[in-house]
Amino acid sequence: MNVKGWCPGAYRPMMSGDGLIIRVRPRLGRVMADQVLGLCSLAQEFGNGIIDLTSRANLQLRGMQEDAHQQVLDALQSLGLLDDTPALESRRNITITPHWQVGDINQHLHDSLCDQISDMPELPAKMGVAIDAGPRPVLRSTPADFRFEAGVGTDLILRLDGLTLGRAVTPETAVSALIEAAQWFVSSDGFASKRMAHHVKHCPPPDQCCVHASAAPDSALSPGTMAQGIAYGAAFGSLDALALSDLVADSQATALRVTPWRVFVLEDAQPAVAQGFVTEARDPILSAHACPGAPACEAATVDTRTLARALAPLHPNGLHVSGCAKGCAHPKSCATTLVGLNGAFDLVEQGHPWDQPRQRGLSATEILRAPTPDQLMMLKA
Repeated sequence: MNVKGWCPGAYRPMMSGDGLIIRVRPRLGRVMADQVLGLCSLAQEFGNGIIDLTSRANLQLRGMQEDAHQQVLDALQSLGLLDDTPALESRRNITITPHWQVGDINQHLHDSLCDQISDMPELPAKMGVAIDAGPRPVLRSTPADFRFEAGVGTDLILRLDGLTLGRAVTPETAVSALIEAAQWFVSSDGFASKRMAHHVKHCPPPDQCCVHASAAPDSALSPGTMAQGIAYGAAFGSLDALALSDLVADSQATALRVTPWRVFVLEDAQPAVAQGFVTEARDPILSAHACPGAPACEAATVDTRTLARALAPLHPNGLHVSGCAKGCAHPKSCATTLVGLNGAFDLVEQGHPWDQPRQRGLSATEILRAPTPDQLMMLKA
């Protein structure tokens, strides 16, 4: 697999089949209404009109014109959505629970970490921090290497990803403990492992890091009304910029909160027609995974999302339609995975996109004629 060792940013975008991917990392995972409208305008003027929700609760402008990169940076700067330097942007890999409230422990940890982010040692590009200190963690399945969570027998712990126990900290000592843990990772040759969960398998951390269990996790956020506003889903995490700008305006929302689950929250929103967005918590499209596919991605040879939309209601135990074996949309095991190869699909059962397939060379037409898991297994058997 040729998987990128870094994620796109604003200063360092990534080229895809439909143009540049420019990632925006909003502080606190929150974008004010005027900033949302500004991003939607940029997506329509310089891109393909699509904004992605990422698995780390960031936003991505897709299909952006390469020669307009500096104009986009200038616009992001004027919107207050650009870090002062590329180095600061690359270090600020922070995912915060969307349930945070103004002045709570989560915001305190976020602001303290941002103030001291320059004291963190240089880490592998994809390493990040999850701030998840509500009564029950909700970011357990979200990629992160250092996790602040509520503890059992203590209010707050710092847990290294891959470990079941963590270190008791206070709001005042939390960031210094994080910096200390990051320094241990570097000094113990963590760069060879690249991620914390891999590193702790063969390099046990100091005993103080493994004392307290974290609180039992809660479920991910689903579409519906919540304390902060109204949550909406987005199929495959893809937001149509025009539809989003209309919804923000019609609902009179004051801000948008990004989540890692293809769900966004409009703060203080009034009910409004959400054209193209998911409003039902049990809509099967939210449990189906599909990358942009061809022609949006150069590595893909198949249309992924049309097929995934058709199959989603028939695969309640999990569906992943991947444009290639890299599996960018869902690099995890899934009950049914269809992998694009040379214009057709290979079928992987209970596995990853790069695993050995059970069936090869299935066309989209064949799949749609036999769409259920059992029927798929009979094709070309």
